[in-house]
Amino acid sequence: MSLIETVKLTKQFNGSAAVKEISLSIKEGACTALLGPNGAGKTTTLNMLTGLMKPTSGTVQFHEEYQGDRRKYLGYLPQYPKFYGWMSGKEYLIFAAKLAGLSKEESVKRTVEMLELVGLAEDGKKKVSGYSGGMKQRLGIAQALVHDPKLLILDEPVSALDPIGRREVLELMKKLKKTTSILFSTHVLYDAEEVSDEIFIMKRGEVVVEGGLGELQKTYQQPTIFIETEMPLQDWHESIKNMDWIRHSSLAKNKLTLTVDDLDRARADLWKNKSLQDLKIVKFEVAKTSLEDLFMKVMT
Repeated sequence: MSLIETVKLTKQFNGSAAVKEISLSIKEGACTALLGPNGAGKTTTLNMLTGLMKPTSGTVQFHEEYQGDRRKYLGYLPQYPKFYGWMSGKEYLIFAAKLAGLSKEESVKRTVEMLELVGLAEDGKKKVSGYSGGMKQRLGIAQALVHDPKLLILDEPVSALDPIGRREVLELMKKLKKTTSILFSTHVLYDAEEVSDEIFIMKRGEVVVEGGLGELQKTYQQPTIFIETEMPLQDWHESIKNMDWIRHSSLAKNKLTLTVDDLDRARADLWKNKSLQDLKIVKFEVAKTSLEDLFMKVMT
């Protein structure tokens, strides 16, 4: 079922629309990525969903099964979370749990559970000021989960992390999605492909592509051939770029990418092309276009 839905959600600042009549349906039990470049309106959208920002127009509706203030059903980690460095991780989570309305006993219980869940059980007594970036992000996710929300919302959860911290958080998200609905924003295509089930791509405040990851891959993925040679490819590329099986081509020095309609025919024609052989092939690779290719296509 749809856990949260928006209808023509719009936000304007000084007469300029940052988000333009977007209608989202966030499914319960799924990990959903809100994908787009910086400035696409992702953070503004999340702020309206969480209640931190009032829409100019449009509505946000939680499923009728969950009545009352929707904020009690949401856990939120902003893009730039703030921590009290003098607190220990355990103290910080107990503090967050009490702010969420939990009793002292329940706050302590949930804190122990959350530290274990995010892999910080052995670091709970350490001061947050001594945590790495990845540890702080995992602590932030723990505070967003401490009151057992129905939907976990994460704004660019790995954008500021080093490769180790990024991997830690992505692995945690894979673990959490088994039991918790997640909505996260990102401009990193690989992260969206790795952990999400549903994807919304935003451009200039509007949703331009949406669907399940598998559905989008099936619809938009196309056979692609990568060719790299020792000799320049430009003249040869000019001689073949009008072949009827070529949908799109991109040349960068001695590297050529061909998106094709008929892979078998394209491969056969290229392998028997004597002019191509004379350019001394270094790489000839067959693949499929990725979500990144789709992203670049809709952004241009």
